Amino acid sequence: MRSLEDYREIVGDRVISQIHRLASKLYGKHIVHVNSTYQGGGVAEILESLVPLMNDAGLDADWRILHGTPDFFTITKKFHNALQGESINFTEMKKRLYLQANEDFSVYANIDHDCVIVHDPQPLPLIRFYKKRQPWIWRCHVDCSNPNEEVWDYFKNFVLRYDAIIISSEDYRRVNLPVDQRIIHPAIDPLDTKNIELSDSDIEKYLKKFDVPTDKPLITQISRFDKWKDPEGVLNVFKLVKEKVDCRLVLCGSMASDDPEGMKIYEKVRRKAKNLIKNNDVILITSENNILVNALQRTSNVIVQKSQREGFGLTITEALWKGTPVVASSVGGICLQIIDGENGFLLEPNDNRGFADRITQLLKNPNQAKEMGKKGKEIVRKNFLITRLLMDYLILLNDVII
Repeated sequence: MRSLEDYREIVGDRVISQIHRLASKLYGKHIVHVNSTYQGGGVAEILESLVPLMNDAGLDADWRILHGTPDFFTITKKFHNALQGESINFTEMKKRLYLQANEDFSVYANIDHDCVIVHDPQPLPLIRFYKKRQPWIWRCHVDCSNPNEEVWDYFKNFVLRYDAIIISSEDYRRVNLPVDQRIIHPAIDPLDTKNIELSDSDIEKYLKKFDVPTDKPLITQISRFDKWKDPEGVLNVFKLVKEKVDCRLVLCGSMASDDPEGMKIYEKVRRKAKNLIKNNDVILITSENNILVNALQRTSNVIVQKSQREGFGLTITEALWKGTPVVASSVGGICLQIIDGENGFLLEPNDNRGFADRITQLLKNPNQAKEMGKKGKEIVRKNFLITRLLMDYLILLNDVII
């Protein structure tokens, strides 16, 4: 298990010392994080690193997983989409199943902590089923800047019970919400297997294992197979790029247990790319393998993130940390990470020609790509590593507990 001292060479003594000072008033305080999946997606990845480091800093931190039926996760995926602006048939049955799963969980999940941190919409109503004896914080990881108002009004019944909510961007701040709203950026763990340095032999081994040739320039999008990530749009962009540069596309994404739409989207993409897959111009990967992701991000000439909505986009952070330039949509938290023209390019989500032109530009100008990569890594080092995230949480916990 990693400890804070393992990060000294990366972030420096001052950061480690500051973390210990912030934690000093929280020694022995019991903190519990609650979310709906232990793997797949950025939330689980963050908690895998954050919870142990909270414990190493002197807190007593737990992590609980909300149990739910397939019906529950189908409903909460619709709620997730609605938070990002999609219409929904918002029936009483959906509300009842949503609440029932949370109530059932509360019966056997004892929460007797000094602070409860609830992640995303799935466990949001939990607060209704406990006698509140401590501060509760809701961490919303999605882009809620333009939500379906009917769903948001329903969620507000629960949000108003919370002592604070955490959002990823100033753009997500809700006007007329009388709850403390804090901005905390997500972060990556530089010592995780997804982000550590890899030897050339390890990279070659994993690319060979998953049948990814390196005889052509590589364009990669690493994202769940989700309509908001627009994998079909990436295929369209790739076809335009291939008219100018002989290259290959990899779409790599795990299937999160709380996302029932993933396989449907994957199959839709697979059918659309059938001939490209047959010619080995497009490679689809659904394996949950951090070292493979690491190898792809280090080997790729360009990382693409063509999201229609994006809460933050940790796959972008990962790519920037590895010095790989990113061409991405100018939406949500992506804009916090990329300075257009400096460490990557930002475009409107549906500007396929613009995406293709920028990707082609980077493929034809490797020196420019290299310079962008250097700047990207430094931005991540300063702002988006797990130690920065831990500090932000400790500051908030000091405010709500002490």
